Amino acid sequence: MKAAQLQYSFSAAVGSGSGVPYSLTGDGRITAVRVWENTGNLVYGFQFRYGAIWSAAVGRKYGAFKEMELFDGEAIIEVSGKYNHYVQSVVFTTSRGRTLHAGHPSGFSFNMYPTHPDAELRFISGRVHGAITSIAAHWAVVDYSMLHQIQEDEQPFNPLAKQ
Repeated sequence: MKAAQLQYSFSAAVGSGSGVPYSLTGDGRITAVRVWENTGNLVYGFQFRYGAIWSAAVGRKYGAFKEMELFDGEAIIEVSGKYNHYVQSVVFTTSRGRTLHAGHPSGFSFNMYPTHPDAELRFISGRVHGAITSIAAHWAVVDYSMLHQIQEDEQPFNPLAKQ
């Protein structure tokens, strides 16, 4: 039980936390990130791609979005930025040192990262009220052997096949 606890960690929410809650989750590994910003202003929304499937967006699709596709084997290992009442800016950093910057960096700094050296970002949660008012990060070690086995075991349903 103790080993399993070491493979998951949580970075507490930053920001005012007003508005309605969101949780941005999906199946598999995060393979791309989109962040909506009003040029040089606040962070308005997020969207992750898990495998080949884009999640629903959280927040608002307001302003322009910035996007970063991850390479095979690349993971998000840090979320940082600035906040006041709203999340003013966010930076997603990958295991290859690449970054996606969005918003305008002003306010209090935050820096989120996993406690386990092999963990990566699995999902985010927080609150939104017009723009993003808070963000928290959820980290875990992804067992790729289990993901591979699940993918091999999954076969499309064929109603004509003999059982």
